[in-house]
Amino acid sequence: MGIFTEQDQELIANAISEAEKATSGEIRIAVEAHCTGDAFERATTYFSKLGMDKTTKHNGVLIYLAYEDHKFAIIGDSGINKVVPTDFWETTQIAMKAHFLGGNIVQGIIAGIVLAGEKLATFFPFEGGDINELPNDIIFMDQHKTNRR
Repeated sequence: MGIFTEQDQELIANAISEAEKATSGEIRIAVEAHCTGDAFERATTYFSKLGMDKTTKHNGVLIYLAYEDHKFAIIGDSGINKVVPTDFWETTQIAMKAHFLGGNIVQGIIAGIVLAGEKLATFFPFEGGDINELPNDIIFMDQHKTNRR
């Protein structure tokens, strides 16, 4: 939790809220200090653990960050993966990484949110009756682990 200030968390949650106003899609951010393996595999595990594979249109997007290990991944559910260009997630990661390398983690995450939100809005526009299926706050995966000493 120490990586983001309250203001940072609010900026990220607001970016998600803004992006989701134009789409039925769902965007979540999962953060933890360490990832010993592959970031994409870890993100895939958390994607289902967080119930992101249960959205109505299978159009959830997860941005995963292991900040101490400088690893991250962005993945989408089957609905969005069927319609975005094959290099979409890779180009989104490049845009995010440019911010990360400049030391601006928050802006990197927001860049990913904005790009994902734009694609979601294109392919899954907001329709009357759409509900926010998942919370917009950052999920700190470290808080969900048992501390053993």
